[in-house]
Amino acid sequence: MLAPSAVPAGRLEGVFVSVSVAPDAARATRRDWVGLCVLAGAVMLVAVDGTVLDIALPFLSADLQPSGTELLWIIDIYSFVLAGLLVTMGTLGDRIGRRRLLLIGSVGFGLSSVVAAFAVDPAMLIAARIMQGVAGATLMPATLGLIRSMFTNPGERTLAIGVWGAMAGGGAAAGPVIGGVLLEHFWWGSVFLINVPVMIVLVVAGPIAIPESKDPAPGAFDLLGAVLSIVAIVPLVYVVKEAVAHGLGVELLPIALVGLASGWAFVRRQRRSTSPMIDLSLFAQRRFSTAVITNLLSIFALAGVLFFGSQYLQSVLGLSPLAAGLFLIPGTAANMAASLLAAYLVRRWQPGTVLTAGLLIGALGALVLTRLGTVDGRLTFVAAFVAVGVAAGLALTLTSDLVIGSVRPERAGAASAVSETAYELGIALGVAVLGSVVLGIFRSGVDVTGLTAENAGHARETLGEAVALAGSLPSEVGDVLRASAQAAFVDGMHAAATVTAAILLANAALVAWALRRRSGQVSTTKE
Repeated sequence: MLAPSAVPAGRLEGVFVSVSVAPDAARATRRDWVGLCVLAGAVMLVAVDGTVLDIALPFLSADLQPSGTELLWIIDIYSFVLAGLLVTMGTLGDRIGRRRLLLIGSVGFGLSSVVAAFAVDPAMLIAARIMQGVAGATLMPATLGLIRSMFTNPGERTLAIGVWGAMAGGGAAAGPVIGGVLLEHFWWGSVFLINVPVMIVLVVAGPIAIPESKDPAPGAFDLLGAVLSIVAIVPLVYVVKEAVAHGLGVELLPIALVGLASGWAFVRRQRRSTSPMIDLSLFAQRRFSTAVITNLLSIFALAGVLFFGSQYLQSVLGLSPLAAGLFLIPGTAANMAASLLAAYLVRRWQPGTVLTAGLLIGALGALVLTRLGTVDGRLTFVAAFVAVGVAAGLALTLTSDLVIGSVRPERAGAASAVSETAYELGIALGVAVLGSVVLGIFRSGVDVTGLTAENAGHARETLGEAVALAGSLPSEVGDVLRASAQAAFVDGMHAAATVTAAILLANAALVAWALRRRSGQVSTTKE
């Protein structure tokens, strides 16, 4: 058992609002740690699937020949469905059992991955990606909720969430690397088939290694609330993704209004419900709300850097997809290491101090990105990405620990869904906001002198299209186009990196204030 003196007052327990260190909390068994390894594999695959497809797009496009709209849906529909269903699935897991939901989702994820791998046309692949999104939405909150019930000792729970965070953040960053390695040897469908063995292990080992947990008195399932949560999140995620791809057009306004109106109706319904899907009173507690915001903004920074960083490595520095993926490995490793180290660090320093330091390191890394040029900047990028990875790794572990530690174990699924939704929105907003900054400056800086109107439009669409077009033009025109496109993209990166640094600095200030140690603060609430 963990003695009360093992965790200094005002440090680990100082983070939590309503749940403190229970001196009689039982330590995890060997079965629990084996179960964590099984859960970690599932989490990593769900995270990998959010980014692994990006690097396979050229091969997939050549084989299935999707239209531009179909290609966007192939990429985006997974995250739309996943984000929209997280709250519903987290609440459902609390009611029917998180392990049961996890096993059902694992079977669905494995089957949908096989369908995706052997898709014969774009429609079949889009349908498979929808199935993957539904199944993925059952896995993420279920895994974090199960960790909450399996690890009642606060120190061990933080470590377990560190493993979970390493797989979630590291998996997303490792997606392009894994995809690059597979595509060097196999066809594009292999990026989906890697899911199947892990899901088989989960289905076989899950009932043995993972104990069931659920809310013994959950109340009635709020079907209307579930529908409202989906209709609130999906349109908003769609709007931010469309805005970065095509600009913020008037046609997106009605869709955004639907999402906002549904969100307002959902919040109103939850406040009046006797069995709410989400306890909205938690957001009134500054430490809980700060944790959710920090979760979102840290992954916002990581996703944004991945978005324009991978393009920089390939289309500016001319690296192959595999080589570009290899230069992402140090940042991915730093992200995973920071997630795991978080449990140790909060035993030595206050969590607010650790989070603030991590965010400041991330802000410094973002500023380093402003030093990149069109000449070789590989090592500079690696150093910057490592710093941003450290910030995201620390933040994901500590904020997730705070979120699920602030509720009773039987409500862990719903609480973890809040954390997961912030994670998914952070990815969408990071690409949308920072991508818009980069593309806005890029499109205004490309030199299209001597090009036809059609070619000029293609050149301004993306850096990849501009570089490809330059290769097909006479050298005197193509060289000017290529050089101006690369320079304009780097200018856009500098602006986006500056925005990222400012956001992380502001977040660090918020964390320093909201998670500051209070004199004599010791919570006495028992778990």
